[in-house]
Amino acid sequence: MDVQNEYFTGKLPITYPSGSLDKILQVMNIANERGIPVVIVRHTQLAENSAMFRKGSPEWELHPEIIKRPYGLLIEKSLPGSFTETELETWLKERNIDTVVISGYMTQICCDTTARQASHLGFSVEFLSDATGTLAFTNNAGIATDEELHRATLVSQNTFISKVIDTSKWINNLKNTKEVEL
Repeated sequence: MDVQNEYFTGKLPITYPSGSLDKILQVMNIANERGIPVVIVRHTQLAENSAMFRKGSPEWELHPEIIKRPYGLLIEKSLPGSFTETELETWLKERNIDTVVISGYMTQICCDTTARQASHLGFSVEFLSDATGTLAFTNNAGIATDEELHRATLVSQNTFISKVIDTSKWINNLKNTKEVEL
């Protein structure tokens, strides 16, 4: 989800956890090897003068390693949730997919929102702790480190919303069920 250049060469460099991009790529590779449908999600800010995620900008583009890999659907979204005003729910249901696997950026915003939406829509959700990532934030509400944001989101997700696991456990637990990786 949202593995775009903005998080590598733009204004929002992902800092935690280390190696999250490698884990995301590993998950995509395993999903493709096992025939698990992969959905790529790209965030777009609608304002033409947006400083981040501006459509057509180099930072808006998907990371080159993501776009190299096979995928079943590319979702374009303008809000944090991947189900809001997109065809994602219909696409999943048409394929009888009942489990959504969350990987990508940012843990506490788009990953969290999409996982909550999926759960509310009746999908099982697996949230990959080391294949999601974030950075530190300072705003009017206070300061939070990258590790604090990530950890707090994972703890919250693991309470009634998602099954939070790391990539190696996800790979070990794969069954012949239809899952989709975001």
